[in-house]
Amino acid sequence: MYRIFIVEDDEIIAAAIGRLLESWGFEAVICEDFRDVTGVFLRCDPQLVLMDISLPFFNGYHWCSEIRKLSNVPIMFISSAGDNMNIVMAINMGADDFVAKPFDNDMLLAKIQALLRRTYDFTMAQSAIYTCGDIVLNSSASTVSRGEQTLELSKNENRILTVLMENRGRVVSRDTLMNKLWETDCFIDENTLTVNVTRLRKSLAEIGINDLIKTRKGMGYIIE
Repeated sequence: MYRIFIVEDDEIIAAAIGRLLESWGFEAVICEDFRDVTGVFLRCDPQLVLMDISLPFFNGYHWCSEIRKLSNVPIMFISSAGDNMNIVMAINMGADDFVAKPFDNDMLLAKIQALLRRTYDFTMAQSAIYTCGDIVLNSSASTVSRGEQTLELSKNENRILTVLMENRGRVVSRDTLMNKLWETDCFIDENTLTVNVTRLRKSLAEIGINDLIKTRKGMGYIIE
Protein backbone atom coordinates (compact mmCIF):
# COMPACT_ATOMS: atom_id res chain seq x y z
CA MET A 1 0.00 0.00 0.00
CA TYR A 2 1.36 3.40 -0.95
CA ARG A 3 1.21 6.17 1.65
CA ILE A 4 0.42 9.65 0.30
CA PHE A 5 1.08 12.78 2.38
CA ILE A 6 -1.47 15.55 1.75
CA VAL A 7 -0.25 19.08 2.58
CA GLU A 8 -3.42 21.16 2.06
CA ASP A 9 -4.73 23.70 4.56
CA ASP A 10 -8.32 23.66 3.25
CA GLU A 11 -9.76 20.94 5.48
CA ILE A 12 -12.66 20.18 3.13
CA ILE A 13 -10.39 19.72 0.10
CA ALA A 14 -7.84 17.73 2.10
CA ALA A 15 -10.53 15.37 3.45
CA ALA A 16 -12.05 14.91 -0.01
CA ILE A 17 -8.66 14.02 -1.51
CA GLY A 18 -8.02 11.65 1.40
CA ARG A 19 -11.30 9.82 0.85
CA LEU A 20 -10.64 9.59 -2.89
CA LEU A 21 -7.18 8.10 -2.37
CA GLU A 22 -8.36 5.62 0.27
CA SER A 23 -11.19 4.44 -2.02
CA TRP A 24 -8.45 3.46 -4.48
CA GLY A 25 -6.41 1.52 -1.95
CA PHE A 26 -3.91 4.19 -0.90
CA GLU A 27 -3.16 5.26 2.66
CA ALA A 28 -3.73 9.01 3.04
CA VAL A 29 -2.03 11.10 5.74
CA ILE A 30 -3.27 14.69 6.06
CA CYS A 31 -0.86 17.28 7.46
CA GLU A 32 -2.19 19.04 10.55
CA ASP A 33 0.95 20.94 11.63
CA PHE A 34 1.90 23.56 9.05
CA ARG A 35 4.71 24.90 11.25
CA ASP A 36 6.61 21.62 10.92
CA VAL A 37 5.70 19.97 7.61
CA THR A 38 9.10 18.27 7.30
CA GLY A 39 8.72 16.77 10.78
CA VAL A 40 5.34 15.29 9.89
CA PHE A 41 6.81 14.11 6.58
CA LEU A 42 9.62 12.25 8.33
CA ARG A 43 7.22 10.62 10.79
CA CYS A 44 4.75 9.37 8.18
CA ASP A 45 7.43 8.36 5.60
CA PRO A 46 5.20 8.66 2.50
CA GLN A 47 5.81 7.39 -1.03
CA LEU A 48 4.31 10.56 -2.58
CA VAL A 49 3.53 14.11 -1.44
CA LEU A 50 0.58 16.24 -2.64
CA MET A 51 1.44 19.86 -1.81
CA ASP A 52 -0.57 23.08 -2.05
CA ILE A 53 1.34 26.31 -2.79
CA SER A 54 -0.60 28.65 -0.46
CA LEU A 55 -0.09 27.42 3.09
CA PRO A 56 0.05 29.02 6.57
CA PHE A 57 3.45 30.23 7.83
CA PHE A 58 5.53 29.03 4.83
CA ASN A 59 4.39 28.33 1.28
CA GLY A 60 4.59 25.04 -0.58
CA TYR A 61 7.75 26.08 -2.44
CA HIS A 62 9.57 26.39 0.89
CA TRP A 63 8.45 22.98 2.11
CA CYS A 64 9.19 21.35 -1.24
CA SER A 65 12.74 22.67 -1.01
CA GLU A 66 13.07 21.47 2.60
CA ILE A 67 11.79 17.98 1.75
CA ARG A 68 14.22 17.82 -1.18
CA LYS A 69 17.08 18.22 1.31
CA LEU A 70 15.90 15.00 2.99
CA SER A 71 14.34 12.84 0.29
CA ASN A 72 13.78 12.25 -3.42
CA VAL A 73 10.16 11.24 -2.79
CA PRO A 74 7.90 12.37 -5.67
CA ILE A 75 6.14 15.69 -4.98
CA MET A 76 3.05 16.85 -6.87
CA PHE A 77 1.75 20.39 -6.41
CA ILE A 78 -2.02 20.94 -6.31
CA SER A 79 -2.92 24.60 -6.53
CA SER A 80 -5.36 27.14 -7.94
CA ALA A 81 -2.30 29.18 -8.92
CA GLY A 82 -1.95 27.25 -12.14
CA ASP A 83 -0.31 29.81 -14.41
CA ASN A 84 2.92 29.00 -16.24
CA MET A 85 5.11 30.97 -13.80
CA ASN A 86 3.90 28.93 -10.82
CA ILE A 87 4.29 25.67 -12.70
CA VAL A 88 7.86 26.55 -13.69
CA MET A 89 8.63 27.66 -10.12
CA ALA A 90 7.25 24.38 -8.74
CA ILE A 91 9.40 22.28 -11.05
CA ASN A 92 12.48 24.41 -10.31
CA MET A 93 11.95 23.89 -6.57
CA GLY A 94 12.05 20.12 -7.06
CA ALA A 95 8.43 19.16 -7.73
CA ASP A 96 7.70 16.31 -10.14
CA ASP A 97 4.26 17.36 -11.38
CA PHE A 98 1.57 20.04 -11.02
CA VAL A 99 -2.23 19.78 -10.94
CA ALA A 100 -4.30 22.95 -11.16
CA LYS A 101 -7.48 23.39 -9.08
CA PRO A 102 -10.26 22.68 -9.66
CA PHE A 103 -9.15 19.25 -10.86
CA ASP A 104 -11.00 16.23 -12.15
CA ASN A 105 -10.69 13.24 -9.80
CA ASP A 106 -9.91 10.79 -12.60
CA MET A 107 -7.19 13.09 -13.91
CA LEU A 108 -5.64 13.46 -10.45
CA LEU A 109 -5.63 9.69 -9.96
CA ALA A 110 -4.11 9.14 -13.41
CA LYS A 111 -1.30 11.60 -12.65
CA ILE A 112 -0.65 9.97 -9.26
CA GLN A 113 -0.52 6.52 -10.84
CA ALA A 114 1.81 7.71 -13.59
CA LEU A 115 4.14 9.37 -11.07
CA LEU A 116 4.25 6.28 -8.86
CA ARG A 117 4.83 4.11 -11.92
CA ARG A 118 7.78 6.27 -13.00
CA THR A 119 9.26 6.36 -9.50
CA TYR A 120 8.91 2.84 -8.14
CA ASP A 121 9.67 -0.60 -9.49
CA PHE A 122 6.36 -2.45 -9.15
CA THR A 123 7.90 -5.81 -10.06
CA MET A 124 10.18 -5.58 -7.01
CA ALA A 125 7.18 -4.82 -4.79
CA GLN A 126 5.47 -7.98 -5.98
CA SER A 127 8.42 -10.35 -5.42
CA ALA A 128 7.09 -12.79 -2.81
CA ILE A 129 5.78 -16.28 -2.11
CA TYR A 130 2.24 -16.76 -0.78
CA THR A 131 0.56 -19.98 0.34
CA CYS A 132 -3.01 -21.06 1.01
CA GLY A 133 -3.17 -24.70 2.03
CA ASP A 134 -1.38 -26.63 -0.73
CA ILE A 135 -1.60 -23.71 -3.15
CA VAL A 136 1.62 -21.74 -3.70
CA LEU A 137 1.79 -18.41 -5.53
CA ASN A 138 5.20 -17.17 -6.70
CA SER A 139 4.32 -13.61 -7.65
CA SER A 140 7.83 -12.74 -8.88
CA ALA A 141 7.71 -15.64 -11.34
CA SER A 142 3.97 -15.18 -12.08
CA THR A 143 3.22 -18.85 -11.35
CA VAL A 144 0.79 -20.69 -9.10
CA SER A 145 1.24 -24.32 -8.12
CA ARG A 146 -0.74 -27.10 -6.53
CA GLY A 147 1.08 -30.35 -5.96
CA GLU A 148 2.98 -31.23 -9.13
CA GLN A 149 0.96 -28.88 -11.34
CA THR A 150 2.15 -25.36 -12.13
CA LEU A 151 0.29 -22.66 -14.01
CA GLU A 152 1.77 -19.55 -15.60
CA LEU A 153 -0.31 -16.44 -14.92
CA SER A 154 -0.83 -13.38 -17.07
CA LYS A 155 0.27 -10.02 -15.67
CA ASN A 156 -3.26 -9.10 -14.59
CA GLU A 157 -4.01 -12.58 -13.19
CA ASN A 158 -0.82 -12.41 -11.13
CA ARG A 159 -1.62 -8.91 -9.89
CA ILE A 160 -5.15 -9.85 -8.79
CA LEU A 161 -4.13 -13.10 -7.10
CA THR A 162 -1.21 -11.41 -5.31
CA VAL A 163 -3.44 -8.71 -3.84
CA LEU A 164 -6.00 -11.30 -2.71
CA MET A 165 -3.29 -13.51 -1.18
CA GLU A 166 -1.72 -10.51 0.58
CA ASN A 167 -5.12 -9.79 2.14
CA ARG A 168 -6.13 -13.40 2.82
CA GLY A 169 -9.10 -13.52 5.17
CA ARG A 170 -10.14 -9.95 4.31
CA VAL A 171 -12.48 -8.72 1.61
CA VAL A 172 -10.66 -6.73 -1.10
CA SER A 173 -12.87 -4.12 -2.74
CA ARG A 174 -13.27 -3.90 -6.50
CA ASP A 175 -11.90 -0.34 -6.37
CA THR A 176 -8.69 -1.59 -4.73
CA LEU A 177 -8.22 -4.27 -7.38
CA MET A 178 -8.86 -1.80 -10.21
CA ASN A 179 -6.30 0.51 -8.65
CA LYS A 180 -3.68 -2.25 -8.54
CA LEU A 181 -4.31 -3.20 -12.15
CA TRP A 182 -4.07 0.44 -13.20
CA GLU A 183 -0.55 0.66 -11.78
CA THR A 184 0.84 -1.38 -14.67
CA ASP A 185 -1.87 -1.04 -17.29
CA CYS A 186 -4.24 1.44 -18.85
CA PHE A 187 -7.50 2.54 -17.24
CA ILE A 188 -9.43 -0.43 -15.81
CA ASP A 189 -13.21 -0.20 -15.50
CA GLU A 190 -15.76 -2.44 -13.74
CA ASN A 191 -16.35 -4.67 -16.77
CA THR A 192 -12.63 -5.16 -17.40
CA LEU A 193 -12.09 -6.22 -13.79
CA THR A 194 -14.95 -8.74 -13.98
CA VAL A 195 -13.47 -10.25 -17.14
CA ASN A 196 -10.03 -10.51 -15.53
CA VAL A 197 -11.36 -12.22 -12.39
CA THR A 198 -13.38 -14.66 -14.52
CA ARG A 199 -10.28 -15.52 -16.57
CA LEU A 200 -8.24 -16.04 -13.40
CA ARG A 201 -10.84 -18.43 -11.98
CA LYS A 202 -10.87 -20.42 -15.24
CA SER A 203 -7.08 -20.57 -15.26
CA LEU A 204 -6.94 -21.82 -11.68
CA ALA A 205 -9.54 -24.50 -12.49
CA GLU A 206 -7.11 -25.93 -15.06
CA ILE A 207 -4.91 -27.20 -12.21
CA GLY A 208 -7.80 -28.20 -9.97
CA ILE A 209 -8.09 -25.01 -7.94
CA ASN A 210 -11.79 -24.30 -7.63
CA ASP A 211 -13.67 -21.85 -5.40
CA LEU A 212 -10.46 -20.23 -4.12
CA ILE A 213 -11.69 -16.73 -4.92
CA LYS A 214 -15.08 -16.01 -3.41
CA THR A 215 -17.32 -13.08 -4.30
CA ARG A 216 -18.84 -10.94 -1.56
CA LYS A 217 -21.74 -9.21 -3.29
CA GLY A 218 -21.52 -5.45 -3.11
CA MET A 219 -18.15 -5.64 -1.33
CA GLY A 220 -15.51 -7.36 -3.45
CA TYR A 221 -13.53 -10.61 -3.38
CA ILE A 222 -11.90 -12.73 -0.69
CA ILE A 223 -9.61 -15.73 -0.27
CA GLU A 224 -10.53 -17.29 3.07
